[in-house]
Amino acid sequence: MIYLDNSATTKPCKEAVEAMTGALTENWGNPSALYSFGIEAATLLRTARLKVASALGAEPDRVFFTSGGTEADNWAIFGTVKRYGKKNKHIITTAVEHHAILHCMNELEHQGYEITYLQPDELGNISLDALKAALRKDTALVSIMMVNNETGAVMPIGQMAKLTHKLAPDAIFHTDAVQGFLKVPFSAKTLGADLISVSSHKVHGPKGAGALYISPRLKSFPPLLLGGGQENNFRSGTEGTPAIFGFAAACEVCKATFQTDIAKEKELLNGLIGKLCKLDGLKINGAHQAPHILSLAIPGLPTQNSINILQDAGICVSAGSACAKGHRSHVMTAMGLKPEVIDGSFRVSICRDTTKEELEILAEVIEKELLPRART
Repeated sequence: MIYLDNSATTKPCKEAVEAMTGALTENWGNPSALYSFGIEAATLLRTARLKVASALGAEPDRVFFTSGGTEADNWAIFGTVKRYGKKNKHIITTAVEHHAILHCMNELEHQGYEITYLQPDELGNISLDALKAALRKDTALVSIMMVNNETGAVMPIGQMAKLTHKLAPDAIFHTDAVQGFLKVPFSAKTLGADLISVSSHKVHGPKGAGALYISPRLKSFPPLLLGGGQENNFRSGTEGTPAIFGFAAACEVCKATFQTDIAKEKELLNGLIGKLCKLDGLKINGAHQAPHILSLAIPGLPTQNSINILQDAGICVSAGSACAKGHRSHVMTAMGLKPEVIDGSFRVSICRDTTKEELEILAEVIEKELLPRART
């Protein structure tokens, strides 16, 4: 199998699996318990937090574990709304966010909030000028993703956060960095975002773990879950130590080879683009600025047909976002792409384990199997 759907999920690295196995078979105590077995688990939990914080470039005491990126996004949005209460009911986001953001915005619109959706250009980028024009004194929250999960467009989050804090000093700036974490360089301490969401299973850790970074600028922030007061009263519920320990191990591994990995991925992606650009009938969508995401389209050949043909050849790709089955891409619709392009699009996403040979096979199957089908 040639797996090229790494934006949907990644294969857990052996270090993550070993850490999870240890948590399930040896260090399975409750970190809140006050006897030695529980204290040992708490010590390992602190170590895990340090590893994730190090990969994020964050203060360890500002990293709070969640069940994944969706929970972190929900917490960031609904926590901000709760923090403001009945004042400042204007929110800014983009039309190309993940549904973990957009569905929250839909819910808030039903509650009377005014949501401004910034529109992308034809490459999927959101401009600083668009954000500047939308900011108001009553803006409570700006939520803009770091890397688009369909097009690979990379947003200027540092500049956007700075602009937000300048023009709307009371506003909170959140970024969904699920596709950016350990893929594009950033440090939570210097990025300027107040809230940052990340996920484990996008970086070779297990599913079921993620984190929300809460900047020291926010001296108080409402919890999403109430209960026993875990995570320093920010996120109650007994910590899922197997997933968290696996997440931390993956972060440690990926951080150690980060620069080498992203350079390799970018070289591989550029090489693939060079081959595909020569093929008549194939279109490359969007900015593909991130090193691991490429959106392709074969107008005239439905997406599911492409996926099926590639699957028969032992290649796994995705129809855009794997989290929004059966819907025309809202991202490409917002970009203004033609319906035949949208309906013929699929996403290739690579990782540190992807090889040049695998991408050469992909290019060959596209040329010899997919493109001829589109012409018939």
